[in-house]
Amino acid sequence: MRTYPSNSPEAAARLVALVLISDGHVCRSELDALDRLEAAHELGLQPDAMSGIVQTLCEDLLLGAYASGSLVANVDEAALTSLVAEVTDPVLRGRVLRLAVAVANADRHLAEGELLVIEAAYRRWAGAEAALVGDRTPPAWQVN
Repeated sequence: MRTYPSNSPEAAARLVALVLISDGHVCRSELDALDRLEAAHELGLQPDAMSGIVQTLCEDLLLGAYASGSLVANVDEAALTSLVAEVTDPVLRGRVLRLAVAVANADRHLAEGELLVIEAAYRRWAGAEAALVGDRTPPAWQVN
């Protein structure tokens, strides 16, 4: 899987894109949510760039899908940790989480894959924030 510079719009958008495709079905309501929230602009991308990020992510995942037969099966804990680690800016993290949760909830069904990605990001990022302030207990968090 290709890497992006830390805190780049592409690194942030790829996490949102991963939530978008993680249930194996991208529906119109999810795409509408991205448009309504101006996700590309929020993440610092050109208006039409989000679809390119989704396509690039799918291409990267397809390279490994031949062995497993599943597009997202190649996103194991190590790969997910690596993708999440590319976003270190607290403001950008907040944007990614807000957009990811909105996309996941857009179809009124929170799939296991969507929750897996969101929780992985939250765990890593909340843990990093807690370490900065000396708090070892992350706050309670739920996806509606």
